[in-house]
Amino acid sequence: MHAAADLQLRNRQMMGKLLVIAVGMLGFGFAMVPMYRQICEAIGISQQRVVVPVNTQVDPTRDVTVELLASSAGLPWRFESLDRSVTLHPGELTTVRYRVVNNLGRPITAHAVMNTAPARAMKYIEKQACFCFSDQTLAAGESREMPVVFRVSAEAPRDLETISLSYTFFETPKGAS
Repeated sequence: MHAAADLQLRNRQMMGKLLVIAVGMLGFGFAMVPMYRQICEAIGISQQRVVVPVNTQVDPTRDVTVELLASSAGLPWRFESLDRSVTLHPGELTTVRYRVVNNLGRPITAHAVMNTAPARAMKYIEKQACFCFSDQTLAAGESREMPVVFRVSAEAPRDLETISLSYTFFETPKGAS
């Protein structure tokens, strides 16, 4: 009888330890969300839209050339920039166009992610309208022209004369929409 009581005690202790581990893992999972946001923000890859008052004054004393690139990571899509580059004054609102064609025989949903080179230019790109703000679903064989309306902030450093603006489409996992 003594062995059965000892076994029950050890089982309860093990259950307590497992419960503490499970609660700790759950808490860590929730803590990862703000940590991930902070890390992404610190290295300049945040994709969140933040609406803040901005200096919309145009700086006519300088030009910035924005080179436009497009790729589709493993997707059977043809994705291209219709405007290869644009030269603008910082603060000037500009519209550029991209075209995407779904070459797959079925509908597919994907999400575009923007990157810049140099990386520090990311914080000076102010997008007003962009296909990257939401998932894009294209039917089989569908072709779509998509505009991006943006400006390079007038606050951009003077030595930032050329920016490469790149969009990459990634397939959205099923059920993630």
